[in-house]
Formats: sequence, C-alpha cells, structure tokens
Amino acid sequence: MRPKALVLSGYGINCERETAHVLRLAGAEPEIVHLSEILYGEKHLRDYHLLCFPGGFLDGDHLGAAQAAAHRLRHARIRTSGERLMDHLLEFVSAGKLVIGICNGFQLLVKLGLLPGLEGRYGERLVSLTHNDSGRFEDRWVTLRVNRNSPCVFTRGFSQLYFPVRHGEGKFVVQDQKVLEKLVSGGQIVLQYAHPETGEPTEEYPYNPNGSVMAIAGICDPTGRVFGLMPHPEAFNHFTNHPRWTREEVPEESPGLKLFKNAVDYLRENLLS
Repeated sequence: MRPKALVLSGYGINCERETAHVLRLAGAEPEIVHLSEILYGEKHLRDYHLLCFPGGFLDGDHLGAAQAAAHRLRHARIRTSGERLMDHLLEFVSAGKLVIGICNGFQLLVKLGLLPGLEGRYGERLVSLTHNDSGRFEDRWVTLRVNRNSPCVFTRGFSQLYFPVRHGEGKFVVQDQKVLEKLVSGGQIVLQYAHPETGEPTEEYPYNPNGSVMAIAGICDPTGRVFGLMPHPEAFNHFTNHPRWTREEVPEESPGLKLFKNAVDYLRENLLS
C-alpha cells in the first residue's frame, strides 16, 4: 500500500510540484491540495499519512517569512465544522503520522510551534528563523552533517548530505539558552551546515549560508516524526540535479529521494502494516 501524502499549495507556495514528484518516486501517493480546500472542508488531514509544507514565499513573506501564514493557520476554522485547523494539525501529529517542512515550510512549522515541540508543548513558539547574516538571498549548494543519534525518521542511515539552499530568512535563532540545550540533549538538532573539507559544523560563510546558531540547518520534534529543514531535498531527486554530475561520481539514487523513501518505509512499517 502506498502511503497518502498531502502536499500543501497556494498563497505563495511554489515547490509543490517537485515535492509531489519526489514523493511519488519514493513510493507515496501524493496529492497537491490547496489550503482553501482544507479550510472549506473539501479535504481532510485525517485522510493522509504524511503532511508536507513545501518551500515558497507564503503571503509574500509579509511580516516575516511564514508569519502571516502561521497566523492564518493558527486561528482558522474549518468552514463546514467550525473546528480549529490548528486542532486538526495537532491531532495529525498525535496520531503518529509524519510532517515535513522544507524552507518556507520549516519557517511555518517553527512559527506555528509544531517545532521543536519540546516536552510535547506543540503550538508554543520557542525558536525562529530570521534574515541571513549576508543580508541577501542565498542560492547555493551546502554540505550538511547529519546527527546519527537523532530520532529523525527522514534521515536514518545518513551521516552527510549535500543539498541546495535558496532563502533569504534561514538563520536559526534561539532566545532562551535552555531551549538550545534541550535541543542538543534530545538529539533534535538533525542537520548542521558543515565545511566541505572537514565535514564539521561551521560558522564560516558561505558554508554556513545564513549564520545560524550552532550551524543549525534542520531540527525535529522529540519523536522524530516532525522534521523541518532549510535545504531542499526535493531539489535533489535525480543524480543529474547534482551541480557536478558530469564531473563526479554521483549515486544513481539521489540522497533527496532516499530521504523521502525513509519516510515511506516508516509509514509502511508503523501505520500501514
């Protein structure tokens, strides 16, 4: 059985097609769903196993990246039932299903408080993503160190990744040092920007393209089932996406595809078996 994946679209999201494509290659049954279809009760989160918030520019990044969208989703009610959409999102998470937010989707997850979800406190905003230290939009490929002790479902089996970034507000920030300490101790820091020669996390630009604290590029919740990252795994869905595929030996199965296959395998083993 192919897990059903809801790929959100609308209001400035612009990576939904390539995200649906890689999910289909990974063995899922993706459906691109406009946010309005959910708000009008035409589509229901309960009918899906994986929820994906793709990259893009939700609401033109007015008030800050994903800020306006987070406000809408937090307070919106389903037209047909009057139920809060935020309650549906929380039920989706508590049902053991998977959520991934990529770039703008990651920004949305942290501003909704679905990440980091420390101690099960979903809905509480504890971290954020803000303007790059460079003061400009960054569009480049980056080396990423993967935390092999992380519970993250999506990154199982990886120690290093190489994905493109394309964002203007990707700097991961934390105001409370205790929050950062809990992220570290719980293994919730999944990805860190790394120097390509040493493989170690770095603050050096451009290897760390935005100046994130502790070079953080992606985090998960304590269960490992909710994952957000600034780099774009869906943009490396085939070996020819690699910028040097004609000059270097690149695995035929791309890391981006394998990341989504990990999600599909998890759902088959835990929800569909």
